[in-house]
Amino acid sequence: MIYDNTMSLKQWKKLSESVLFKNPWWTYKRDDTVLPNGKRGVYHYVHTNGSSMVIPILPDGKFVLVKQFRYLNNRESIEFPCGGVKELHTYEDTAKQELLEEAGYQASEWRLLGQFNPYNGVTNELCRVYLAKQLESFPSTPDETEELEKIFLTSKEIEEKIHDGLIWDGMTIAAWTIAKSSFQH
Repeated sequence: MIYDNTMSLKQWKKLSESVLFKNPWWTYKRDDTVLPNGKRGVYHYVHTNGSSMVIPILPDGKFVLVKQFRYLNNRESIEFPCGGVKELHTYEDTAKQELLEEAGYQASEWRLLGQFNPYNGVTNELCRVYLAKQLESFPSTPDETEELEKIFLTSKEIEEKIHDGLIWDGMTIAAWTIAKSSFQH
């Protein structure tokens, strides 16, 4: 299930929305609200168009991940290919583009596995997780800010690297949690 719209808790009411700052990736917003108790409130958050994360699997059962440097933590990170949905693009467009750009593959078989919010108190972003199969190799074309190394891991190796703290990216761990039941027998 992608979205359950049934709600039993009282909702907040949005009175107005202001854009505080916008850059090519995010929009910082402030909403004036009425809380369920009737009091007025303010909520600051990051708006995005969402993101797509791809779990590419090769015929031999190995998964394709990428290693890249993450500036804010000043360390390398092993992750599944992922990127933000740009204006006028879809989640599916983004998944296909990120798989090619970051990992150098195109897939002829795609399946939506689920979605999650990476930080629901701070952003309204939804990340959709796709399984990509029947991969064909192409030259990767990373963004100028990205230096990527392909990593090929088995399901067991992914689990071990998460356990050992070598895979520490929260979005990769969340996507793997959604995806791994598809590979267990």
